[in-house]
Amino acid sequence: MDKKAMLGAKVRRLRRDHGLTQAQMAATLGISPSYLNLIEHNQRPVTVPLLLKLGHAFSVDLQSFGEDEDSRLVASLKEVFADPLFASGDLKNQDLRELAGVAPALGQAMVTLYQAYRGSRDDIQTLAERVADRDKLQLVQNAAFPIEEVRDMYHSRSNHFPELEVAAEELWSEAELQLGDLFRGLADYLDRAHSVRARLMPMEVMSHAVRRYDRHSRRILLSEMLPPSGRTFQLAYQIALIRHRELLDRSVAQANLASDEARRLARLGLANYFAGAVMMPYDRFQEAARSVRYDIDILEHRFDASFEQVCHRLTTLQRPSAKGVPFFMIRVDIAGNVSKRFSAGGFQFARFGGACPRWTVHDAFRTPGRVHTQLAQMPDGTTYFSIARTVTKAGGGYRSPPQQFAVALGSDIAYANQLVYADGIDLDNRDAATPIGVNCRLCPRVDCSQRAFPPLNHRLLVDENLRGFSPYLFSPGGTDVR
Repeated sequence: MDKKAMLGAKVRRLRRDHGLTQAQMAATLGISPSYLNLIEHNQRPVTVPLLLKLGHAFSVDLQSFGEDEDSRLVASLKEVFADPLFASGDLKNQDLRELAGVAPALGQAMVTLYQAYRGSRDDIQTLAERVADRDKLQLVQNAAFPIEEVRDMYHSRSNHFPELEVAAEELWSEAELQLGDLFRGLADYLDRAHSVRARLMPMEVMSHAVRRYDRHSRRILLSEMLPPSGRTFQLAYQIALIRHRELLDRSVAQANLASDEARRLARLGLANYFAGAVMMPYDRFQEAARSVRYDIDILEHRFDASFEQVCHRLTTLQRPSAKGVPFFMIRVDIAGNVSKRFSAGGFQFARFGGACPRWTVHDAFRTPGRVHTQLAQMPDGTTYFSIARTVTKAGGGYRSPPQQFAVALGSDIAYANQLVYADGIDLDNRDAATPIGVNCRLCPRVDCSQRAFPPLNHRLLVDENLRGFSPYLFSPGGTDVR
């Protein structure tokens, strides 16, 4: 709350957007120009009464006005300027904060430009590797950044889409759905309202597909390899595409995505969001989560959902009038590749790379099916509590074994006492927290023994007479972006 109360840059931008002097805005708000000047320079917080005056006088959306968007932009800019490309610069954290505060559009443009640069560089590197084998030479298209663009869309909305929540609630009423028999209820609704029938098909017919919609025969074909939770999810997903196509398109259009690939990915993601909201209705799910202290195993059974589905749904409980714990979630494979990440809180995921090897999400693979807990502390001192467990995705028989992933769910330590998983853990003992970073390239912890790469902002030293626990040695000062 203290961080969000220091809104000087936003107040200054609001005043300039309205073409007002400090004296004119101060008169409108009933405060002195000198006090407004202190607010704009973050020497005084914006109090709740003053925030309400701002909302009334300038038609400000108080929720969006209070969101800590600048800190997310600063984190992205720090990643950009940690690249060796800018090693000769002398940028400080304050420089990046000022850029985010005074010219956020320019800052975001720099992040976008850097994404394009990284995409081009990766394309060239991949192409160069393929040139070495001329028989396999082919053009390479980079699909990573449409995915990043869609992830940014989720992040900017705190992974909460009220219009889809309303649509899911309306479906419950319209289809007269009931917990415990949700699959049958959704199948009956599709047949009755849209003349679409659901059929469970053998593996040899579906091959590698788990769902196929046949427009001509008006059938949804589901693989027998899908677990019950997956079958229900796929029906709800298909209802989103059939019943709420216009709503999905409108939500995608509002995001102003740059490419057709990003727009298609966003539509798919929003349909998935709708499916999760149907399986776990907001009010009922949030009340249950609180009553069982976010015990995921209980929530799985109560809502006929999987571990991953429950974790994902928990990250979406950000309705202004009924907020849940601001969770973040990440899913990685055994090689450390990140295939899902969502954040309703302030946890900073790496945009260009994997996760920290010290994070418990990687430990989950050692004991599949067991829940691991961890206190983890970032280099800036922010401490998080997280849990992690492996999950298994349906395979296609002996020749196509199931996929295994690790899913981590966590929040700021301030919320940990609400979670059953934190019972018996001394949350006040911050010395017991595992020191982690965003990823190896960006982490300033030069004494880490689990480094896969040297940090971008330190100069590498090579000493043939010295070997430490870490394979890398660095100059004391480095070229740290401070």
